[in-house]
Amino acid sequence: MDNSNTTHLKREVLVRLIRAYIHQEMDKLDRIPFEMRPKNADVPYRCCIYKERAILRQRVIAGLGTCVETDDEITSLNEYGSQALKREKPEDTILTVVETACKGCVPSRVYVTELCQGCVARPCVSTCKFGAIQIKDGKSVIDGEKCKNCGMCMNVCPYSAIVRLKVPCEDACPVGAIAKNENGHAEIDFDKCISCGACVGACPFAAVHEKSQVIDVLKQMKAGKKVVAMLAPAVVGQLPVSINKIAQALIKSGFDEVFEVAHGADVTARTEAEDFRERMEAGKEFMTTSCCAAYNELVDKHIPDMKPFRSETRTPMHYTAQIVKERYPDAVTVFIGPCVAKRKEAQKDEYTDFVMNFEEMGALFVALNIEVANMEDYEFADDSSKEGKNFAITGGVAESVKVALKDFPELYPTCVNGLNTKSVRDLKNWAKKGVCTEGNLVEIMACEGGCVAGSACLNSKRITTKKVQEYANQAKCINDLEP
Repeated sequence: MDNSNTTHLKREVLVRLIRAYIHQEMDKLDRIPFEMRPKNADVPYRCCIYKERAILRQRVIAGLGTCVETDDEITSLNEYGSQALKREKPEDTILTVVETACKGCVPSRVYVTELCQGCVARPCVSTCKFGAIQIKDGKSVIDGEKCKNCGMCMNVCPYSAIVRLKVPCEDACPVGAIAKNENGHAEIDFDKCISCGACVGACPFAAVHEKSQVIDVLKQMKAGKKVVAMLAPAVVGQLPVSINKIAQALIKSGFDEVFEVAHGADVTARTEAEDFRERMEAGKEFMTTSCCAAYNELVDKHIPDMKPFRSETRTPMHYTAQIVKERYPDAVTVFIGPCVAKRKEAQKDEYTDFVMNFEEMGALFVALNIEVANMEDYEFADDSSKEGKNFAITGGVAESVKVALKDFPELYPTCVNGLNTKSVRDLKNWAKKGVCTEGNLVEIMACEGGCVAGSACLNSKRITTKKVQEYANQAKCINDLEP
């Protein structure tokens, strides 16, 4: 899906918020919707200028890190800005729904179109195990009360006359955590939500929003704290420049130092390799990796039977933040990546203070008029391996464990490339049976393609994957670096 229009809208709001903070104009936030959609302006997306302003107002609220669902429509944006300046930590929930932007899609269902020919064979009727299809006036009709949305009738129709109407956010969610409320708008059940961000990337109206922590980070800089950025490996290829120039642009933005999270990935790889060795020597059937924060949420909330098979190794973000805190105990650590789930992980991590995504990073550069291509190359203090840099793409984590173990004959890696209803069902079956039929080292990536496909990525998965691989191939093997 091409999300360029929605990305542009979110970025413009963030740019205006950042500039308002920097220029000490947080008392002028009420102007943003009107400045973006002034009187007599063209209305590019919605029915009228007033609805577009209402949507922009709620995007500003989300950009300030505040829950849109609790907006009473009376509280001014200036007041929300004041609250953002006063809060000591981000809100607990990391996602919010911009209700005004939500299309209120029709219910997801399987239905018969006018292409139905009323054929004599009636394959749809005979195939349906639930008796949900009948013939009326020579055409197939589906009883919504009986239909289980299995799609078998779609597969057997010779005219492709039966189709599935999808609700993008609901269809993308692997755990059924988002559905319509009584008003017909999307609502997130945070008791089920694993913070994978699938709904964020799937919604073509950008109605599901991350609650930004940009203002929180800028406050730390203004307070004179040492603020350290931790760049995820997936940043390579997000902009048409090197990671070294991106890092230098972050320094110009106000960060005091930049660390590659690939360095923490090396710690994860070595630790997970030893964890795997110990489990196999103890006769365990299989082990799953633990570096995907959304997968960890999935296990904790939906597949508790998988806990004995999940590696206890911490994530690259955790180990990188730990390294930073050990060197600079008073530093403020800010993870910068493509992943919604990292915001949730950071709430539980003792070393990570804040999270920014790539969209917010890009907005920061624009707001400060930083030409990233003109930056000098930043020199990272620590080297990271080829394997650590490849954590960003599917297969990279399993490969890093394999390389770190060197010659371990009993390692059979496999990958769950994206969490969806099928892969979640497979994981539940493996956990219940205590055996994985695909291999004994299972890498799980919530996003298909890996972290390079996160919902806040700025470039295509295909391009970014290639750039990450090229960058990784320039580095040393993990076994050639000092632990």
